[in-house]
Amino acid sequence: MAGSRRPDPLSELGLNVVAEKGVGGQVFLREQKHLAQVPVLVPGAQVVHTSAVRSVLRTVAHAAAVGAVVCVYGDAGQGKTVALQYALSQLPHPARVRRVHVGVHPTVPELRRVLADALELGRRLPRGAGEADLTLVNALRQPRVLVLDEAQRLPGPALEFLRGLWDHPDTDTALLLAGAGSERALRRVPALASRVLTWELVPRLIPREVATVMAAFHPLWEDVSEDDVAWVDEHVGHGNFRTWAKLTSHLTAEIYGKSRAVVDRRMLERACARLMGPL
Repeated sequence: MAGSRRPDPLSELGLNVVAEKGVGGQVFLREQKHLAQVPVLVPGAQVVHTSAVRSVLRTVAHAAAVGAVVCVYGDAGQGKTVALQYALSQLPHPARVRRVHVGVHPTVPELRRVLADALELGRRLPRGAGEADLTLVNALRQPRVLVLDEAQRLPGPALEFLRGLWDHPDTDTALLLAGAGSERALRRVPALASRVLTWELVPRLIPREVATVMAAFHPLWEDVSEDDVAWVDEHVGHGNFRTWAKLTSHLTAEIYGKSRAVVDRRMLERACARLMGPL
């Protein structure tokens, strides 16, 4: 049903990228334009097309094309939200994307209300559960992509409600559920878990790729020695992209306005100390 009416996003992704050769000839891609709709802590940062980001791009495009359920998971700070939002920004029909902002353990009535907000139904949602559900179904007749980050917050009844909406014969919706622990939450609702097309793991960066990825992420790292990058990753970074982004933010603040600032081991030690907090 959904596949026959949708354009093919896989053929329409216009990615403007350049290659960066890494360890062992591995190639990373760096997005040339600014990070549209992607939250960053550092001006001048770029989306780095690691294998994880490329996989999320294809998974999101596939889900949007066929109206699938997808779970994007991995430990906190690994880059799930950035990869997901970047992939969504590359879809050919961004107006169809609806981000659903959920609180902690929402009830089904609360979930109905945030879905109505995401679908711009305003106050048109009836008070009765049956009529409200019918209104949501009618709004989802057109192809949509519903995105719920922090999906691990959703209790079983809320997840089952989403499954019912997705399963309804009159809806045409891709359902993207993301968050650290979201895979465990979905597993507790077998009827929904069995409908997941792709379980997309966003892993931590492996040590041998960190230097190349960070040089592509921000020019600050281009002249930092690989030994210093390895030291930072061993002591603080641990392949966690959020940690590396925060560290980059500290370093850019420290060298701001300095014409010949060099990021050396002493500067790295000071920045790392700010991240480590009280022991």
